[in-house]
Amino acid sequence: MNSRKYQKMVEEITPKENRLSNMFIAFFVGGMIGLIGTVLFINLNKIYNQELSISFMLLILIIVTALLTGLGISDSLFLKAKCGLIIPITGFAHSISSSLIDYKKEGYINMGSNAFKLAGSVLLYGIVSAIFFTLIKVILNV
Repeated sequence: MNSRKYQKMVEEITPKENRLSNMFIAFFVGGMIGLIGTVLFINLNKIYNQELSISFMLLILIIVTALLTGLGISDSLFLKAKCGLIIPITGFAHSISSSLIDYKKEGYINMGSNAFKLAGSVLLYGIVSAIFFTLIKVILNV
């Protein structure tokens, strides 16, 4: 069997994704995360000032995601919700928690050194972008 026949056979067997359905699910789940964050913020804002409320809201979302990842629940949720859970801060927390769980058997040093394996590129490009856009803002005096 040559590679063309094999590739054609794989394409026939591979299930097709419904992109419209995936986009709707991601949009809905991402909106629900935003709604949960807003409800948390409104309730926390009754007790704390605005800055603390935002910080606590993000902290709660991160802790809940890390706990769900540690319990093994979030993997199935991330598969179903797709980018709706990956793009918000919950995806960042999941990537760090997953890396920590993967390297748990190798000890604390390896856990620490590999914690940002998945999230490191996000941090790097986020920081580089922030510096770049800040320089543009300063140069253009906007």
